[in-house]
Order: sequence, then C-alpha cells, then structure tokens
Amino acid sequence: MRHGKKINHLGRKTAHRSAMLANMASSIIEHKRINTTLAKAKAVKQFLEPLVTKSKVDSTHNRRLVFSKLRQKEAVTELFRTVAPKVGDRPGGYTRIIKLGNRLGDNAEMAMIELVDFNEIYTPGKSVAKKTTRRGRSKKAAPAVEAPATNEEE
Repeated sequence: MRHGKKINHLGRKTAHRSAMLANMASSIIEHKRINTTLAKAKAVKQFLEPLVTKSKVDSTHNRRLVFSKLRQKEAVTELFRTVAPKVGDRPGGYTRIIKLGNRLGDNAEMAMIELVDFNEIYTPGKSVAKKTTRRGRSKKAAPAVEAPATNEEE
C-alpha cells in the first residue's frame, strides 16, 4: 500500500534531493527551459510552482522564503524581476512538461520542462503580429489609357 507516499524520492537522500531540485529550479529560472528525465521534471514542477506563486508579491518576506528554497541570489532576483511580472495574471500552471522520447543509453523517459509564458511558439498574440489575409485577386491599377493628344497647332 502507498498510504501517505506523496513525494518521489528519486533514489536520493533528502539533502541530495533538495539540493538537486533547487539547482534544477534555478536553471529553469535562468534558461527558461531544461531537458531532464520525466520523473525529475514532475518533481521540480511541484518544487517550482509554489515559489513562482510567492514571487507574484514582491516583499522581503517572500524573497527570504524563496531564497531559503533556491539558495541562489541571482535566481531569486531573476524570478522576482522578470518571471513574476509575466505570470502576474496567471492563476497557476506556470510550467509545461513536454515528453521528448527515451534516452539512448538507458531508455529513460526524457522531458523538457519550461516556463509557459516565455515560449513564443505556444503563446501567440503577445509578440507575434498576425498578418491580414487577402481574399480574391489583388486588383492592380489598370494602365491609364492616354487620350489622343490634340494638337491645337493644326
């Protein structure tokens, strides 16, 4: 039975797992997407989403709470300066996991985890201007037929 077993231990001790998740979350904040195994992507999603929620309210208390989890000053600064304003109106679901197939060496399931609002392909309308479509033939201006010149000298 699996009563009360909510966390995936990922084959690591607690200190190693928390350090790994903090490093992966910092890498996601810095690079906006990373490739990893599916199990680690799901684990880091649970780790990162509450931190992004805390970053929506920029206060000293929230910065200290996030820093206690991430342990990297640059990642905390990036999270509060660039990530939080972009996700300010989103009510959760800040990351997306895309399965990539199996790894060549050990056949592990690979996935890409990314911040949703920083992918221009999946978020149209924010940075891509839509082109207007033209229906029918374009009507070119017909060449003006010149009227015969009248010579007044005749």
